[in-house]
Amino acid sequence: MRSSTRPTRRFRRTAAATAGIATLTLALTACGSSDEASGDGPITLSVATFNNFGYTDELLASYTETHPDITVELIDAASAEDARTNLTTKLAAGGAGLADVEAIEVDWISELAQYPELFTDLTDPELEGRWMDWKVAQATTQDGKLIGYGTDIGPEAVCYRQDLFEDAGLPSEPDEVAELLGGDDATWDEYFAVGADFVENSEVAWYDSGVATYQGLVNQVDHAYENEDGTPKPLTTNTEIKELFDTIVEQDRAGLSAGLAQWGEDWATGFQKDAFATMLCPAWMTGSIESNSGGVDGWNIADVFPGGGGNWGGSFLTVPASGSHIEEAKELAAWLTAPEQQTAAFEEAGNFPSQVEAQQSEQVQSYVNEFMNDAPVGEIFSNRAEAIEANPFKGPNYFAIHQTVQQGLERVETADEDPERSWEKSIEAFDALNLE
Repeated sequence: MRSSTRPTRRFRRTAAATAGIATLTLALTACGSSDEASGDGPITLSVATFNNFGYTDELLASYTETHPDITVELIDAASAEDARTNLTTKLAAGGAGLADVEAIEVDWISELAQYPELFTDLTDPELEGRWMDWKVAQATTQDGKLIGYGTDIGPEAVCYRQDLFEDAGLPSEPDEVAELLGGDDATWDEYFAVGADFVENSEVAWYDSGVATYQGLVNQVDHAYENEDGTPKPLTTNTEIKELFDTIVEQDRAGLSAGLAQWGEDWATGFQKDAFATMLCPAWMTGSIESNSGGVDGWNIADVFPGGGGNWGGSFLTVPASGSHIEEAKELAAWLTAPEQQTAAFEEAGNFPSQVEAQQSEQVQSYVNEFMNDAPVGEIFSNRAEAIEANPFKGPNYFAIHQTVQQGLERVETADEDPERSWEKSIEAFDALNLE
């Protein structure tokens, strides 16, 4: 893998945001790591994930076929938030009870990278060049340690209900929808303007969630919550974020949002109740759309995204330093992120590979998604990946600050709270983090 180093930054640790992570160094020093060979006899390696990584029973069983003394157990959390809570809580307790391989979402990795001693260094010259350079950089600590192997990335398109577009009298073929939203020059203003036209001619909302739509906007901001040195930007003076907050509130008040909390029960059933017509759609979201749609078959994908390119999400596989089978876990993590397995995960769950060879393979490039009306998803998300021009900075405080803004928007949408009062609460929550 190419050596990717970041500019030296002065990271400031947080008390509230890390939920006790600052105690981890002492905890693990006392407990030590167990990297000795497992010895003779069969072992079980556990892999902790969230949402859907595309790791089927058949895929994991195929590892055992070539490693007959190893059984792989998948532990799939109900949500990314649950997985993060489990990870940080057990790390703070010394690492006991963690899986041999732990998945980490991109928005957490800079925070956890402050504690490289808690994770095994996965640097391996034989894997040089396997991933996109910027993906490697995200998991590389300041001293050059690699704490995660990249799984997927989240290039974004727009998923939409073709049948609901037709009912509202809008163009509905994918190339027509892409052009309707502005094509290569698509803007957020155009996306919202088309949405206003849609809701005037339909009883259906334009998109699922204001928080989710905010995610698409903020992912195009170079330094959303922190400066280049990792120091936080106070919400009281962060005019760019306040403008995005106000934009989402304005669209909610105009009736464009279904007002659903993404990943909640109402959101999941909304797919079957024609609750919304579009949603911002990173590659991995196609699997969630299909699993929640319950027979609704009008979904399609437009090769377009407001504001240019955008990446939402993408994860890594880490090996906690407290594990009992570290070498075996490293080998499994490397196997799961190899071209063949990343391709299989893409076909199973829509998770677009971060692995260069897999991206360029004929198998990925020619892949179509039958559920999405035979959308050429391999081609679409390859195009969307090429449209990503920047890798916005997400420092150690990103996740905690991001939550305060998300919760503010959620209060407005789901609890009908006054927007300015909700923004004030977000500022109060930010201040309570005691960031410096």
